[in-house]
Amino acid sequence: MQDRDLVDALHQIGQMLGTSDNLEESLHNTLTSLCERMGMERATLSLNFPEEGELAIDLAVGLSETEIARGRYKIGEGITGRVVETGEPVIVPQISREPLFLNRTGAREDGVRSRSSFICVPIHLQQEVIGTLSADTPHQNETLLEEKVRLLSILSAMIGQAVAARRTSHREQTRLMRENRRLQEQLRERFHPTNIIGSSRPMQDVCTQIGQVAQSDATVLIRGESGTGKELIADALHHSSLRGSGPFIKVHVAALPETLVEAELFGHEKGAFTGAGATKAGRFERADGGTLFLDEIGELSQNVQIKLLRVLQTREIERVGATRTQSVDVRIIAATHVDLEEAVKAGRFREDLFYRLNVFPLYIPPLRERKSDIVLLADHFLEKYGKKQGKPMQRISTPAIDMVMSYHWPGNVRELENCIERAVILSTDGVVHGHHLPPSLQTAAATGTKLSGSFDIMMASYEREILIEALKNARGNVAKAARLLHTTHRIVSYRCRKLDIGTRRYRS
Repeated sequence: MQDRDLVDALHQIGQMLGTSDNLEESLHNTLTSLCERMGMERATLSLNFPEEGELAIDLAVGLSETEIARGRYKIGEGITGRVVETGEPVIVPQISREPLFLNRTGAREDGVRSRSSFICVPIHLQQEVIGTLSADTPHQNETLLEEKVRLLSILSAMIGQAVAARRTSHREQTRLMRENRRLQEQLRERFHPTNIIGSSRPMQDVCTQIGQVAQSDATVLIRGESGTGKELIADALHHSSLRGSGPFIKVHVAALPETLVEAELFGHEKGAFTGAGATKAGRFERADGGTLFLDEIGELSQNVQIKLLRVLQTREIERVGATRTQSVDVRIIAATHVDLEEAVKAGRFREDLFYRLNVFPLYIPPLRERKSDIVLLADHFLEKYGKKQGKPMQRISTPAIDMVMSYHWPGNVRELENCIERAVILSTDGVVHGHHLPPSLQTAAATGTKLSGSFDIMMASYEREILIEALKNARGNVAKAARLLHTTHRIVSYRCRKLDIGTRRYRS
């Protein structure tokens, strides 16, 4: 190559590196120019990752994606590994005669190796070898090969900073991918059916059904009263499925204005309606390859029900204002507290849509039907909100447990969680007492008294709990309990008899 040609080529490459905003594009164009202007083939840029003890091909011209993926070397391994290890360029005059040339990518057939030379030069940044630049070239005499080594070395110096930025970007991308995998694994563990709190028979049945349907793509309809944990079950279904690494998009239908539900679900084109200033992808598009959770499906308007039915039938959506359809690969999980059979009879819900959604119905029992789970759930929320509030919570007192167990929980698990969160905030001694619970739980049945009037009931409950806690701490010793309460033995004995508290049961 003449000096003038060399200068022109380097000038062109310098312009590409200096004017492009896309680092990957500019480096790829550099490799392309290297091949086209300088008669080379299979130009590759490899990055060195010392912390991983290997280097890998990052960009290449003349190699397929599969061949690039195979181009990984330990430091010192093969020609490329040796260049990184020594920091010196290497010329292989004839590839077929060099035993150190590994052809790890598999891109060179025997005939190609016999008539090709290989040049690999290090890319330095300060005192570190951050990568290599290499290329095949037709078999030539030593002088011409030395000339091409000089060319590649100049080029490697020019792209050093860009390669360093590329390596940093690659490291950050790898870190984010690993973090994403770690978080995905955490989600799978957190929402695994075995982690759903509940040892009662109804909840064990629910977990069994989740295990049966999770691995399929069947549409699931989760039914149950408000507050029973339908969204938690949907999480478990998604993260236990083959789509667990894909997107999980949730739509709370009842929370969206009726005029916006269609646009939110299916997306819209720019100018489709007033306020649509830009094209927007809908929830179905965002869930492509994953799962779409439609909460409170019973609240959908008739117009949207028709369009949802069409999507379930064709697996195609059409944005509001668009003139063409597009395919989506989405699994549907729906949930409702509405009696859909009654809604169908009343004409509020389409029968054909109901049957499309009701492929695998999953019923979540209300809390009053799983009484044995109440204490487990309460303890879980005690630990959760104790950590959140920075309070070392120890336990829930016996009278408080009695109140919790006697209540009918119309708001189900959500109401129980709110009660325990409130109690943790009010607690000052690491124990949830009865008086920390909401007034709705302060009943005569729960306190074990026959007094009337809410004030008397609450005062008796408070007094009873204080006495029991003192007796527990004193191990049934009334005199010691009196000292703990800064009162007399006679008063403690009298109040225990009045409230029917047996002191002997607390002796140990």
